[in-house]
Amino acid sequence: FRSLKHSVVRPASCASRSSLPAMSGTRDENVFMARLAEQAERFEDMVEYMSRVANMGSELNLDERNLFSVAFKNALGARRQAWRAVNQLEMREAEGAKGAAILELIKNYRKKIEKELNVTSEAVLQILKAELIPKARDQEAKVFYLKMKGDYLRYLAEIASGENHNKFAQEAHDSYTSASQIAISDLPATRPIRLGLALNFSVFYYEVFSSPEKACLLAKSAFDDAMAVMDSLDEDAYKDSAAIMQLLRDNLTLWTSDMTNNQGGDMDGAVLEEF
Repeated sequence: FRSLKHSVVRPASCASRSSLPAMSGTRDENVFMARLAEQAERFEDMVEYMSRVANMGSELNLDERNLFSVAFKNALGARRQAWRAVNQLEMREAEGAKGAAILELIKNYRKKIEKELNVTSEAVLQILKAELIPKARDQEAKVFYLKMKGDYLRYLAEIASGENHNKFAQEAHDSYTSASQIAISDLPATRPIRLGLALNFSVFYYEVFSSPEKACLLAKSAFDDAMAVMDSLDEDAYKDSAAIMQLLRDNLTLWTSDMTNNQGGDMDGAVLEEF
């Protein structure tokens, strides 16, 4: 099933930050270089450029906000896919006849990927907490950043276990809840960020909290609220909202089918698409 996708996730660049060209450091120059890095599909570089912009002390505009999100999403996306593949292999081999030495190799490789996931997630969360959320003035920006915070805490919860899993899961829930309170109060039901928040929050309930009933209730409520006023939108706004609503409907179809078949919150091999 799917959650809101902002950009196609591609393998991250292997370039180190020290390899970036010398720059005068102006805001416009960093934004330009972030765009260039995106076109070159060098998302690690893009993360560095947009991190510089985010740490310059002023609020990001809409365009910068989207570039910041795309940079980190693509830098992390390939690693999340890699972690799922290795984790599934480890579980399969643990049930098979492979020896302890082979399982140890797989386990160590999984931990290597987890370390990279943690470093990237903690980096974006630090910027969100210290810079972007406190400086956000308009309500849509607040929803955007709180949702983003919830997303990256969810990613940490996915790879954590025990108390760490519970900690990240609760913090993600709290961030999604804060974003939802603002979105429902201040944003139209058809606004893409409000729909995208509902989409990802419902995925969180299904995947992390293993609560398909709550996931379905949240997704259906968001879908119904938007559908009630869709006719008032112009053509472009209608297309933007309809695309996310289709993802909500796809998830509802899958989840209700799973519950009917008593499958609960099993992944059944589905790969998430992210905002």
